[in-house]
Amino acid sequence: MKTIELKAAKRDNLGKTATKQLRNEEKVPFVLYGGKETLHAAALLKDFNKLIYTPDVHLVKLNIDGTVHDAVIQDVQYHPVTDDAIHVDFLQLFEDKPVVIEIPVKVKGLAAGVKAGGKLTIEKRKLKVKGLAKDLPAQLEIDITKLGLGKGLKVGELDFENIELLNNKNQVVVSVKLTRAARAAGTTGEE
Repeated sequence: MKTIELKAAKRDNLGKTATKQLRNEEKVPFVLYGGKETLHAAALLKDFNKLIYTPDVHLVKLNIDGTVHDAVIQDVQYHPVTDDAIHVDFLQLFEDKPVVIEIPVKVKGLAAGVKAGGKLTIEKRKLKVKGLAKDLPAQLEIDITKLGLGKGLKVGELDFENIELLNNKNQVVVSVKLTRAARAAGTTGEE
């Protein structure tokens, strides 16, 4: 999993006016929880943009006034008009404590159903997983070469080392749908 460092300063004033002043200075307030104590801090908006607006999941090294904490993003709140991050929740990571996080899905190979004229559809772009931070992959790679026309892969059919999938076992992740062209080719072939 990719790692990114974020420098931040601890904040003492937690009120509405102090938060508004931070946002006017193009800083984003955030909370780090999961450890012994909850930490409130703020970092520059441009640093957050590198972390948030990417399809990758990152482990974050939060440098709060010289003290480094390992964390992952749990939640982001956005401004309704500008789409800038206005508040972020981080979850502190520990080596012996499992974490629940969403990881992007990446398909590998060319499905047999696509070769036959079907259309590949990725139903779930991210899957919720539980595992230790050291075991979490950057992406969940799924091999679809044997996926036939009109078939799909469900969460229950997937298996990854040292992590547990938390999505519903019957939820379809990837499927090959039958297109009109493939259906027409199939009926002409039968006649």
